[in-house]
Amino acid sequence: MPDRPLEFEGAIAGSGTGGAPDPTAGGAGTAAGAPGGPGDQGRKELVPDPSATSTGRPRSLWSDAWRDLRRNPVFLVSALIILFLLFISFWPSSIAPGSPLKCDLAKAQQGSAPGHPFGYDGQGCDVYTRTVHGARTSVTVGVCATLGVAVLGSVLGALAGFFGGLWDSVLSRVTDVFFAIPVILGGLVLLSVVTSNSVWPVIGFIVLLGWPQISRIARGAVITAKQNDYVQAARALGASNSRLLLRHIAPNAIAPVIVVATIALGTYIALEATLSYLGVGLKPPSVSWGIDISAASPYIRNAPHALLWPSGALAITVLAFIMLGDAVRDALDPKLR
Repeated sequence: MPDRPLEFEGAIAGSGTGGAPDPTAGGAGTAAGAPGGPGDQGRKELVPDPSATSTGRPRSLWSDAWRDLRRNPVFLVSALIILFLLFISFWPSSIAPGSPLKCDLAKAQQGSAPGHPFGYDGQGCDVYTRTVHGARTSVTVGVCATLGVAVLGSVLGALAGFFGGLWDSVLSRVTDVFFAIPVILGGLVLLSVVTSNSVWPVIGFIVLLGWPQISRIARGAVITAKQNDYVQAARALGASNSRLLLRHIAPNAIAPVIVVATIALGTYIALEATLSYLGVGLKPPSVSWGIDISAASPYIRNAPHALLWPSGALAITVLAFIMLGDAVRDALDPKLR
């Protein structure tokens, strides 16, 4: 007599006396779908993972960070302020059509008037127009200086952390020298001999003294990332140093650099205003919040509005970038989740 096919053996094994289904079997009947049965365990495994995307793949660090940022009110408020600053930096005439260099001494130190809500400064210039146009200088200095510092510091720090040895020792001693230089004193010494009235000397000075901080952050991140197993596996498979650094290490070490650079952007804007206030940064006829604050300081009793409006714009701008950096840090740091 030939053997029964295998598919019938399971059916026979799953049937009891009289053909009634066995409640302990996983075949046809109510047992497969009953709560607590084997079928229920199978359904639990089909529950979607909340950390997975719509395609079923696990979310990356950047997708999780973007999801957290969209739910963070601090990020939303700071991002809206920064977007408004960028808008008036590119198109200041859209909300302040007048010229910031047009002044009338007959209106010096006067308060607000129709069409001039912020009043006039000591030279009879419209404070509102100068405050709006001053955003372009501050944002330009902050963004360009941050990009220069981030690129230079990241490259030098990544090379030092990856190769180590003599290169790491030399870079560490050089950064110690730059950390010993007071920023304001260095600006007074270096920028006092510059005759150019553009923003580039100020940007170059900030990059010169700002890159050691980013290089230390990048160096530590690279040293931590290169010890991971996936980097060692790629090295064992014959990956070159450039591929290891650019493909495997840099994407996983750039998060702390982005956080520090975002917070430092607001600091660089405040540094430019400080240097302009001291007379070694931007100089008239350039329009800058630091220049306006310096010019309005002697008239603080008679015309406090000329000092408060550019000071308030500077404080809000710096605070917005610092808040943005804190929100990005909270989103990119897995330990804070």
